[in-house]
Amino acid sequence: MRSGRRAGRPTLVVHYLSERPVARVGGPLDPSTGPRAGFVVGKAVGNSVCRHRVTRQLRHLVGDRLDRLPATADLVIRARPEAADAGSAVLSRDLDAGLDRVLGGHGPRARRP
Repeated sequence: MRSGRRAGRPTLVVHYLSERPVARVGGPLDPSTGPRAGFVVGKAVGNSVCRHRVTRQLRHLVGDRLDRLPATADLVIRARPEAADAGSAVLSRDLDAGLDRVLGGHGPRARRP
């Protein structure tokens, strides 16, 4: 992720890599699987119950936004301690702002109601 883009928000940090690296042993990774997303929710966020709640919220929010990413994209969302007290609306706002920043006009925009 060092070669990708990063956007910090109050409750989370978005790490984005538009092209998957080539696998060391085999050939290139299969782009037909679509974009991938991962989550980092450390102990600083809270106890196990709190960390799992934040992870579930983020998984739901990111799932709705994967269509904004190219098929070869990797996305990692790192939750900050402030995410523990944030509701879904705040996490959604920060995720949208982070994605807007790292995509920088690349990729399709999400449709808003």
